[in-house]
Formats: sequence, C-alpha cells, structure tokens
Amino acid sequence: MTSPLNARLHRSGMVFAAAVTFLAAAVWAAHHGVQAAHYGDQTVSRLAAVWAITFLLLLSQTIMYHCERTRRPSPRARRQLDALHVAVLLPVYNEDDGYLRLGLESMLAQARRPDSVHVVDDGSTSGNYAQVHAWWLQAAEAAGIATTWQRTPNGGKRHAQAAAVRKSPEADVYVTVDSDSCLAPNALEEILLPFAKARVQSVAGIVLATNHRAHLLTRVTDLWFVTGQLTDRSALSAMGAVLVNSGPLAAYRAPVVRDNLDSYLGETFLGRPVMFSDDSLLTLYALLRGRAVQQPSAVVFTALPEKASHFARMYMRWMRGSTIRSLWRMRYLPVTGWAYWAQLLRWFQVALSTTILGWLLIVEPVRYGTTPPASFLVVPFLIGWAQALRYLGVIRSDERIRQRAITWLLMPAAVVGAWTVLRAMRWYGMATCARTGWGTRQNGAEVTLDTNASADEATERVALPDDDTMRIPLVTLPARDTETTLQLPLPAH
Repeated sequence: MTSPLNARLHRSGMVFAAAVTFLAAAVWAAHHGVQAAHYGDQTVSRLAAVWAITFLLLLSQTIMYHCERTRRPSPRARRQLDALHVAVLLPVYNEDDGYLRLGLESMLAQARRPDSVHVVDDGSTSGNYAQVHAWWLQAAEAAGIATTWQRTPNGGKRHAQAAAVRKSPEADVYVTVDSDSCLAPNALEEILLPFAKARVQSVAGIVLATNHRAHLLTRVTDLWFVTGQLTDRSALSAMGAVLVNSGPLAAYRAPVVRDNLDSYLGETFLGRPVMFSDDSLLTLYALLRGRAVQQPSAVVFTALPEKASHFARMYMRWMRGSTIRSLWRMRYLPVTGWAYWAQLLRWFQVALSTTILGWLLIVEPVRYGTTPPASFLVVPFLIGWAQALRYLGVIRSDERIRQRAITWLLMPAAVVGAWTVLRAMRWYGMATCARTGWGTRQNGAEVTLDTNASADEATERVALPDDDTMRIPLVTLPARDTETTLQLPLPAH
C-alpha cells in the first residue's frame, strides 16, 4: 500500500480569510459609497443600486460560510453511528486501473472501515480489471469488509449504483464514491458524524485533486473547485440546504436512496432519459426529507481533467444537469425551506452578473460613450483572492505552502475564465440541456495515475501535527398537470 500523507483544514487560516474578506468587502462598499455620492458621475449613479445589491449578497454569503462548523456529536451518538451498516457504492466504467486500485486501498486504510463495498463494472470497454479484481477480493476478506464485484451491461452510472444498492438491502447509510476517489483515512468516520442529527439526510465531503499539479488547467480547476466548496456550498450547508453533493464522496440515509430508486432510474427530460446530474438528484431527494449538509473534515481526492476538451465535456454536463435540476427544485421543493430561496437567489446572481457585464462592456460604451470604471477590473480579483484564502486553509503535506501560494496567485485566471468562457458555456448548456448523454470516458480512461512519485514530490512531504489531521494516501416526477413535458418519477417521502 502507498504511504499515507497528511492534510487538514487550518482553523487560523479560516479566521484570517474571514478577516480579509470582510475588510475587502468593507473597502469595496466604502469605495462605491463615496463614488455614488458624486451624482455628477452618471455611470456610478446608474449602477449605485446594483453595486449595493451585489455587496449585500457577497456580505451575506461571507457571513454564512463562516458559520459552517464541523459536526462533533456526543460519545453516545458516536456509538450509535458506529453501529450503522455503511455500504459503499462504487460504479466503474473505463477507469484507469491505477486510480481504481488507489481508491480501493483507501477503503482498507479507513479509521472506520465500511461494512461493505459493492463494485459494479458498468460494461467497461477498455479492460476488465482482472488483477485489481483478484487483489481486492482477497484484501477485503482479510480486512473483514464484505464485498461484491459484478459486471453489468452498460446502462450508465445510475444503473450501476442501483445494482450495488440491490446487493446491500441491509445498509443504513449509502456512501457514493467515484471510481477514482481516494478517501482520506478518516473520511468515512467524519462523513457519518452529521447523521447524529435525525433531520440530516445527506452529507457532502470536501473534494481535492489528486493530480492538482499535473497541469496549469488542473491547478486552476482545483483552486476554483475547492474555493467554491468552502464558500458557496459552506454557506448553504450552514442552513442545511446544500443543493449538490459531489460524486467523489457523499453519504445518504439508506431510505433516501432505496425509496426513490425507481424515480432515480426513470428520470426523463423532454422524453429523453437523463444520464447525468445523479448527485444533485439524490441531494434533492434528501432535501425533500430534511437537511443536506457538508462535513468539512471529510476529505476525498479525485482526478481532475488534464485536457481542455475533457474539462469542457465535464463542465457542459454539469451545466445541462444544473438547468434540469433547477426546474425540479422550483417545482418540488417547499417554498418555506431555505433551499428553495437559495435556488432562486443563485439564478438571480447569475442573471445579475451577466447583465452587469453586458451593460458595462456594451451599453455604457455604445449608448453613453463611457468605459467601465477601474474598480470593475480590480474588485473581482480582490474578491476572488479573498475567498480563495479558504483554499490556503487546506494544508496538504504533499506540497509546501509556497506551492499552495503559487496556485492561490492564479485566482485571476479562474476569475477571467469564470466571467468569460465558463459563463458562455453555462448559457450554452442551458440552451442545449435536452442533450442528456454522459459524454466522457467513451473511449477509455481520460486521466491515468503516474505511480512513480518524483523526487521533488517526495522531498516536499512534511509532517503535520496529529491533532485535526487527515491522513491521505497519495497517489416519470409525474407532472402535477398533464400538459407539461417535464417527466420525472415523484420522489418518495
């Protein structure tokens, strides 16, 4: 087995991030407040209300994501959690053998091992994983983990997960992972803790990149993705209203999955079966029963796209799925819940930011002959860097802090990409959301694991304190009226 490495969330880093973020927000508000007082500046006067609304949204989100806390139940609750049967659902399709074995090794290294692990090869065309299969059956038996390994005709990730669910009817909690997920050794133990509260129905883990230093693209993507989890999703988690769990690591009370299995497998949109957005649909089922939260101390590593074409297909799948899922949330979430209004607010922010961009770059120059104020170019970067301090708060022992700081400095690239390429892809994804196919790994694994760690990587491994440390291995709802064309089996309550 690969030697374990360490990682942890640094509390002082989060406090520092909070202070800087609040300071940046206050300075920004003061700057625009002073400018708005000079009514001779027509541009600022026209946009004063917009700046004020944007600032209030940013400030409220900042307060909320700093309110998220790692769940720590009582000793009695921990004993009750230890008694639960935890089943891991692991679908595999055209995965790299190295990443698959790395993930299975991480199951064996868990402080709280799963009771069962169910691997489903969803008709892979690039190999049969014979060596990994044989090794895993022996290793799981030696570790006392019940396991199954089955190969099914290719039906998609949901059908592979369903096959695993049917093999584990005794489960109390289902943990969903991807075939390239490498869990921190305390990930399962930590992700179970929020279930000490009866209303919690699902728990999301924190996803970091295994290959974060492979390319500039993976660096920027890891920075963008981790920052989003520790800001946007943390804010939602503080209210028990996480909208989307991540595929690499999430946990659900078993009835959330079992009671909705037919609905999960039968979702259609405009008469077409939906093959993606499985994690967000399971999260929606959880929200219909109670609270969906995030556990910041439950960490998993996954492989990010290393090619632009792979990233584009993945992101387009996310955006198309997000559009479809938004319609279901608006239709079925109760208006008395925070999740419903968080969904509305998210789309309001998307529309507002797009309108601001179009106004400043098109309307102002053409209609009024003015150029965007300097703050328009500076403020987004300041906000991005302030929020990305949460990224610096994740301490990894496979790289020194200077390497983390270099990645942090790349935030302007993430901001520019989000405001341009990703924004265009979002709107294109919305317009083409009827294309419901998966789109990746059709010709084999797109990311492979380099099993030979470089000398530089080895020398950068540093010891971390044992406290608060996570040791990480390296490496048809029937329509309520009959006229709608949106078909999705009704989630069971």
